Amino acid sequence: MSSSDLGYIGSYRLLNVVHTGAASQIWLTFNDGEGQKFGLKVVKKEFSKDREQIGYLRREYAVGQAARHKRLIDVKEMGTDKGIAYLAMEWYGAPNMKHRIRQGNEAIAHLLPKIILQAAEGLSHLNHIGWIHCDVKPHNFLIRDDGQVKLIDFALARRPQRGIAKFLSRKNKLQGTPSYMAPEQIRGGAVDERTDVYGFGCTIFELMVGTPPFTGISSNELLNKHLRAPPPVLESVDKNITPEFSQLIRRSMAKKPADRPKSMEAFVDEFRLRPVFKRAPKPPQQTSQ
Repeated sequence: MSSSDLGYIGSYRLLNVVHTGAASQIWLTFNDGEGQKFGLKVVKKEFSKDREQIGYLRREYAVGQAARHKRLIDVKEMGTDKGIAYLAMEWYGAPNMKHRIRQGNEAIAHLLPKIILQAAEGLSHLNHIGWIHCDVKPHNFLIRDDGQVKLIDFALARRPQRGIAKFLSRKNKLQGTPSYMAPEQIRGGAVDERTDVYGFGCTIFELMVGTPPFTGISSNELLNKHLRAPPPVLESVDKNITPEFSQLIRRSMAKKPADRPKSMEAFVDEFRLRPVFKRAPKPPQQTSQ
């Protein structure tokens, strides 16, 4: 799909593609009637009749409608035009955390405590209203230059399974991103808030030092490390990270859910009491004009 194929989808004028995934694209668009930009997630033509992909879009719409919060991307509407399903959301012109990591986070090092707190608050709110994100990773946090954060992509979100329901439910399909998946996700077990705590721990580990906590030459090797290898220690990689914060992230990546903070809300409460750095990084010096 290109802008020469489709000038509009619904009331949204297509400007340019900002991301292409396996089954969908994200477009920057302009709504002439409202006079503002929107992001548009569009299912690719070859997947236009794929029930699973349409289901992901419907779930993302349902979660987005329920999860209004300043730390979550605002989902506006879902529709179909010319046989193509789309999801309209606010345009938040900021790179994702993965991009920030790849570029080196020196420019935002002084903002990392703020970024971690805001990212945790967004995820905590999503959990609070009864949804588990299930795909927590650096790609799904947008970060502005001033450290403002938005959580995105609710396509894999699930309801937590508790009590007898988690024993009666069939084994869940393996879904998520291998570098950030909790052991219970890998095994197809029930998920709850602590599943997102694990993914968040992996995400923040990578934000702090530039690499995920576990790597492997194959998906099987990587997943096996999530199941069995002890989580690395942040402060051994960066001596400026406090032992208190390092231990919080290490506990967040515990193999057993019971050994992690019980929820993202609990993570936030603990995080507020723990300094991230021994010496706070200074903002980069502004170049004089």
